[in-house]
Amino acid sequence: MLSTVSELINDTLRLYTWSLSIADKRVEKWPLMQSPLPTLAISTLYLLIVWLGPKFMKNREPFQLRYLLIFYNFGMVILNFFIFKELFLGARAAGYSYICQTVDYSDDENEVRVASALWWYYVSKGVEYFDTVFFILRKKFNQISFLHVYHHCTMFTLWWIGIKWVAGGQSFFGAHMNALIHVVMYLYYGLAACGPHLQKYLWWKRYLTILQLVQFHVTIGHTALSLYIDCPFPKWMHWALIVYAITFIFLFANFYYRTYKEPKGSARSGKPVQNGKAVQNGGVYTNCIVHKVDNHKPGVENGRKKRKGKAKRE
Repeated sequence: MLSTVSELINDTLRLYTWSLSIADKRVEKWPLMQSPLPTLAISTLYLLIVWLGPKFMKNREPFQLRYLLIFYNFGMVILNFFIFKELFLGARAAGYSYICQTVDYSDDENEVRVASALWWYYVSKGVEYFDTVFFILRKKFNQISFLHVYHHCTMFTLWWIGIKWVAGGQSFFGAHMNALIHVVMYLYYGLAACGPHLQKYLWWKRYLTILQLVQFHVTIGHTALSLYIDCPFPKWMHWALIVYAITFIFLFANFYYRTYKEPKGSARSGKPVQNGKAVQNGGVYTNCIVHKVDNHKPGVENGRKKRKGKAKRE
């Protein structure tokens, strides 16, 4: 038994050593790229925060963090737009094909520009861990779903592999598209953090989820086409990407249905209805703004005040 385990460990180490021999030499000295250990350590710390954070905040008042959230979200808009711009300009200058593009491991200026933009994309996924940290500090525990944690943790961890071995070629397509979507997404979050006076301009939240679902379908179609035409790109990465995108389609579709399609207050959702919106933790959630409801005050019925026999909206 011990000899079998020892042999398995040795085979794994030999496979890892061999894989390093075919890794992208251009990125091996870039920050976080020499070893997977820093990335794994950061992701492990993230999971510990997800587990221990709510326990730490349980008996504490939530932090508001309004100005920090405004700075963070608009900062992410700038970072993702920079990544989108660099990938677009670098790929265009290098003559990239959106149908099939092999990885060029040369030190060509445009190829290095694409590789650098992809590295920044990988780093941005680590920065996005702060999304969860801010939810915890604000005690928005209902936002920390399996989808949320799975999305954040796997994107940062798996993109280390992408940068280490294929920092270019077909890899640019998904990152290019995702960076643009994150520009729109963080713009929404930044505007929402500015306060309720912008709420009437934020009607397009649900379309962010639709945009992400479209992205995953496009990713599967693009990858399947690459396999069909036998594009010279690692096949195992193509298949892994298809499986990964399918998991996101199921998770995001479930989120979209439960958030926008499932009848509020139904037996399945298990949430009472308040003025047509679901009540959670004593408040009505409308575009991330919580309006507290007190049904125990005199003259209040079903969250509305009575005035001359008619309900008055709060």
